[in-house]
Amino acid sequence: MPLTPPALRPHDRVAIVSTARKVSREEMAAAVDILTSWGLEVVLGESTTAEHHQFAGTDEVRRRDLQQQLDDPSIRAVLCARGGYGTTRIIDQIDFSGFAQHPKWVAGFSDITTLNCHLLNLGYESIHGVMPFIFNQTGGEQALETLRQALFGEPAAYSTPAHPLNRPGTATGELVGGNLTLLQNLSGTASDCALAGRILFVEDVAEYLMNIDRMMVHLDRSGKLRNLAGLLVGHFTDSLDNAVPFGQTPYEIIATYANKYHFPVAYGFPVGHEPQNVALICGRPAQLSVTPAGTKLSYL
Repeated sequence: MPLTPPALRPHDRVAIVSTARKVSREEMAAAVDILTSWGLEVVLGESTTAEHHQFAGTDEVRRRDLQQQLDDPSIRAVLCARGGYGTTRIIDQIDFSGFAQHPKWVAGFSDITTLNCHLLNLGYESIHGVMPFIFNQTGGEQALETLRQALFGEPAAYSTPAHPLNRPGTATGELVGGNLTLLQNLSGTASDCALAGRILFVEDVAEYLMNIDRMMVHLDRSGKLRNLAGLLVGHFTDSLDNAVPFGQTPYEIIATYANKYHFPVAYGFPVGHEPQNVALICGRPAQLSVTPAGTKLSYL
């Protein structure tokens, strides 16, 4: 079972880094205020002011910043500022031996799926949740509260309404997943997670319907769907189509492949690139219950 990092306490130090797209100190101001209101001391890493084309500094700057915060025993959590693209470019150069001596929470989503999966492979839980760049987004207050609960070790459980594509059933297993494109990109790498016996959650943004189908075909052909304990399907936001329509919605595409198997499936789960993006603890054993009345997810 993956190791759970220590829960945060008031006066703990937390670091914000950007392993992917660039940000500015001004864009981090609201997050700093919110984290401070939680009783935390905030450290802004050098990548929060660095810039190299679209990236938050060169690969070396982003690698060095993440490494420094992972190694510093006084930093009790590392929050990734935003997604975009770039974490896969540096993950293989990160040394986690210092982190292993002083495990801490690492949190983020989207491109940070790379870190979530990599840490799970190393035997540590991490948080898939809202990032500082959008801490103050309209409608995201509940999602932010679930992140605070996860960081401070407070219990959480989620309920969602029934969806016509849901497949009823009950499953237990460790949570794993994130952005579908990143899960596909990690295939065959050191960050590629085993899915057998686990509850997979997926989401994506601004992806072509044909590509969603292609990625689901790959998951199916590679055997990764076969032995899932359960599947949570989150937001597929701003999906794109070609001039000749693909003919299915993202949920219909996913159902095409999920329906080949017998695990419970819940659609419309509040995770992904929308304000309703609840924190999920990757690696945490959970129970998924899908009934005609709706879906419940709770940690064991």
